Amino acid sequence: MTKLSINVNRVALLRNSRDHGWTPDLLAVAARILEAGAHGITVHPRPDERHIRASDVAPLAALVARHPGREYNIEGNPEHNLLEHVHAVRPTQATFVPDAVGQKTSDHGYSPEHSAAIAPLVAEAKQSATRVSLFVDADPAAIDAAKGAGADRVELYTEPYAAAFHAGDWRTMLERFARAAEHARSLGLGVNAGHDLNLDNLPPLIAEVAPDEVSIGHAVVGDALLLGIDEAVRRYLRAVSAPGA
Repeated sequence: MTKLSINVNRVALLRNSRDHGWTPDLLAVAARILEAGAHGITVHPRPDERHIRASDVAPLAALVARHPGREYNIEGNPEHNLLEHVHAVRPTQATFVPDAVGQKTSDHGYSPEHSAAIAPLVAEAKQSATRVSLFVDADPAAIDAAKGAGADRVELYTEPYAAAFHAGDWRTMLERFARAAEHARSLGLGVNAGHDLNLDNLPPLIAEVAPDEVSIGHAVVGDALLLGIDEAVRRYLRAVSAPGA
C-alpha cells in the first residue's frame, strides 16, 4: 500500500504572503488534511523561512502525534538547518534533499559523489528519526550510493516523469522509474516518490512503481482551490490505493 503524505509548504507560503502571517491557519489546514485521511504531513523548512517557519515545526509535530498511525516527514538539506529540527521533534522520517540556500524548489537528487559526506549525517539523523530517506534521481548509481551512506529509503525525484507525462510520451520514462525502484528494493531500501505528481500522472506511477510513500503538496493545494481540501485529499487517497491504478 502506498501512503500519502501531504506537503503543507504551499499553505505556509500563502500565509507568509501577508505581513501579519496568520491566515490561512497552517495548523487548521493540516488538521483537516489528517482528518480527511492523509497518512502523514511533510514539511520542508528552508533557512530563509519563505514558507515553513522554524516555529511551525514543533506544533505540526504535536498535531501529527495526536493522530495515531500518522507520520511526520521533515525534509531539507542536512548541511543547513534540517538536523536541528530532526533532533528537536524526532520525526518519523527525515528526508535529505541537496537544495542550495535560496533555491526555488528541489530540482535534482544526490549524486554518487555525495555518499561519503552524507554518511555521518545520516547516522546522526538516525539518532532522532525513525528512518532516513535520500532524495535521488532514478539512477542506479545514486541509489547504490544512498545505500552506502546508510539510508533506509530513497525518494525518487519524479519531475522528469511528470514532465514526460505532460508532453504525452511518458511510458519509457515510467519504465526507468520502475527499474530504479526495483533496484532499490533489491538492496533492501524502501522507495518513496515525489515532485510534480498530480491526479493525472499519479495512477500509472502507483501501478508500475508501487512506492511506499508519495509526498505531494503543490498539486493538492491547487486542486483544493476547486474541490476543497477535504475532497482533494480524498481523491489523492483513491489515486494511491486504486487496484491496478
